[in-house]
Parts: sequence; C-alpha cells; structure tokens
Amino acid sequence: MQRILLLDDEDHVLSALKRVLRSGFGAALVVETTVDPEQALARLKQVPFDVVVSDYRMPLITGTEFLGLVRYIQPQAVRMILSATSDFETLMRAVNDVEIFRYIMKPWDEKDFTDHIRQALERAAHLRHESELADVGRQQFGDLSAAELEARRLEAMEPGITRVDWGPDGEVLEPPHKPSN
Repeated sequence: MQRILLLDDEDHVLSALKRVLRSGFGAALVVETTVDPEQALARLKQVPFDVVVSDYRMPLITGTEFLGLVRYIQPQAVRMILSATSDFETLMRAVNDVEIFRYIMKPWDEKDFTDHIRQALERAAHLRHESELADVGRQQFGDLSAAELEARRLEAMEPGITRVDWGPDGEVLEPPHKPSN
C-alpha cells in the first residue's frame, strides 16, 4: 500500500485534498495530513512515505525549506509543492534546490491533481525498484554484505528501525509512540 503526506497550514485545504485523493484512489492510498511542519518531520522519521506534498507559503517554514528536510530524511520520497504563487524564481528554486517532481498551482483541478499524484506514485515505485536492484548488485559484487542489505530493507520499511537510542546507563530506550491516523 502506498502512503502520502500532505502539509498545508490551512486545514480546509487538507480536507479538500484528502477528499480528492479518497475519490481517486480509495483505500489503495494511505493519506496523512497535518498543518504542523514539526509534526510532519517527526512522522517522516517514523514512517516511509512515497509522496510528500507541501504548501509553499506557511507561517513557520516555506515549502522549499520543508521539502529540503524531507529530501534529507527520506531521499526516495517524491516531493511536490502546492502553491498559489506563480513566481518563476520560486518555482525554479524549488525544482533545482530540492528536486521537486511537480509544482501544482492553487486552485487545483481535481483530475489534474489526481493525475499528478498517480505519476508521483509511479515514480516512487520506480525509484524504490531501482534502489532495490542496485543494492542486490552491490551485494553480488561484494560491496554490500547480506546484513547491510537487510538493514537497508528494514530501514526502507520502517525509518529509524536500525538506529538505537541509548540511555545514560547503557540501556536501549524505546522509540517514541507512533501516532495513529
């Protein structure tokens, strides 16, 4: 099942986008939404997302800044910006600096939005497949051990699972509680 994260500082925009995605993809797509960039970043450290869509203009962070952090946390996630701005410089910075897959203008056309998301999901599946093939090749040529390959597979399924937090007395600390959506 594929997963998408939507970030916008306007809750009604998120509700509308979620409704469009539900009608276009049904239960085949897990859609998570938030108005809080910090909550979105925390979630990205817990769960792999195929696609991340961010508004451009938000009070705490720009979409370009946020998607730059997404690129660092989950480089395989396909990144998209949704914005009312048509400023060419903004668009070029987003595309060049954080490798935005699509720039969608507000107000969006529902069919176009669904088509863009479908293309992004296909791109995410393609990138995941390429990464898996590259890892298998690295293992076959001895550049990657079986344990490293398994660690990468587990990390792709559950970001952070291969990292351990240690307590002051050397004990392994439990990961933070994952919110349900």
